[in-house]
Amino acid sequence: MKKITLLFALLFLILSSCGVKTTQSLLSDGNYDGAIDRAVDALKTKKDSKGKQDYVYLLEEAFAKAKDRDLRDLDLMSKEANPANAERIYNTYMQLNNRQEKIRPLLPLQLLKQGKTASFPFDNYSNEIVSSKNALSKYLYENASALLKSKNKLDFRKAYDDFFYLESINPGYKNAKKLMEDAQFKGTDFVDIYATNVTNMVIPKQLQDDLLDIKTYGLNDKWTVYHSARQKNVTYDYSMIVNFVQINISPEQIKEKEFIKERQVKDGVKTLLDSRGRPVKDSLGNEIKVENYRMLRANIYEFRQFKSCQVTAKVDYVDLKTNQLMQSFPLTSEYIFENIYSTYKGDRNACEDNYMNYFNKRSVPFPNNEQMVFDTGEDLKAQLKDIIVRNRIRG
Repeated sequence: MKKITLLFALLFLILSSCGVKTTQSLLSDGNYDGAIDRAVDALKTKKDSKGKQDYVYLLEEAFAKAKDRDLRDLDLMSKEANPANAERIYNTYMQLNNRQEKIRPLLPLQLLKQGKTASFPFDNYSNEIVSSKNALSKYLYENASALLKSKNKLDFRKAYDDFFYLESINPGYKNAKKLMEDAQFKGTDFVDIYATNVTNMVIPKQLQDDLLDIKTYGLNDKWTVYHSARQKNVTYDYSMIVNFVQINISPEQIKEKEFIKERQVKDGVKTLLDSRGRPVKDSLGNEIKVENYRMLRANIYEFRQFKSCQVTAKVDYVDLKTNQLMQSFPLTSEYIFENIYSTYKGDRNACEDNYMNYFNKRSVPFPNNEQMVFDTGEDLKAQLKDIIVRNRIRG
């Protein structure tokens, strides 16, 4: 028991030593907040024990250096008086405040050898936080509002990001929420998706509706919206056209095949006979019995109904501003109708078990051509979705 206790104590010392060295390394590398996080985690339990003293010293040093660095950065940014520093100034004051709040629950922390309390000079940054947040809000609002006057969709998206950030730090600031919605609308690529048919066959309306029902694809994202029916007050940027090029439908076919199936099956036991036809006996004079087999045989008449449909199309991406073809992708789908049924003469048990189901089937009506084309729909939809996912309008 003592050996186990000593082993655990040794393991604890090793782990503790590794933690202290890691914290020291973070401090030496200038990653003061990383060192603070490590020390704070270590001091959440048994903070006044001797084994945690190294963490107290390291936390005190890391806090002092982090605070000094942030205050020097703030002083430099204040002298630069550059509005573009507004976000960094606000974040630095928030960082100063959050760092204090992270340490506050641990206080007081004792330096046992010196017999005194570790020093963590806290300051009230509330006025600076409010002031810098207002300055940042003003900067974001003005910058985003200027971007809204652009004619570039990517600028509108930057404006949206600024308004979104503004709403997150200062909800309800002026009309930022409304302008954010405007920026998203202006920054969105609207894609008109429709089908054309240059084949000599009628494409079922339901197939076209299903194929172009973009809601079922789940493809709309933050900056791309697909419409299968044009909407008023929307200026479309791109068209995605599903061109039906060719439809090949095979004739209705019924192929007949006749073949024989044979299978040997057990049929009880029989007396073993020698070459003269006399019973063979064992050493005790008993007749020897062996398994008896018989041959099953059936004449199978198999009928195969077959009809196929192949639909060939291509998907064109068109830039409506320049009326130029951007990309084109092939789209091909095949649907096969097949029905196999059989009759027999003889013993059906001569067939394998997995063949028996064909004896229960009968001839069925062939689907008409329109139904065959429609039945290619699910595969066409899957391919179309894959094309859209792999070839986003702006990557």
